[in-house]
Amino acid sequence: MPNANDELLAEIAETLDQILRVLSLQVASERSVTEGARALKLAGLDNQTIAEVLNTSPATVRTLTSNLRVRRQR
Repeated sequence: MPNANDELLAEIAETLDQILRVLSLQVASERSVTEGARALKLAGLDNQTIAEVLNTSPATVRTLTSNLRVRRQR
């Protein structure tokens, strides 16, 4: 049975997730999907979140950001 602290933590997590999505939309709003995906990936977001923000698939995000991993490894 969840207690008040668990409910509060869940509410905080949901609010933070909403803030993250709003900020992500602002970052990507005036950019192409490619530029937006790369910017959000560099900001540390996961492919699923980026895909939801940009209204595309995680596979597309993975493709658009794959060369970022290659560049970092060099």
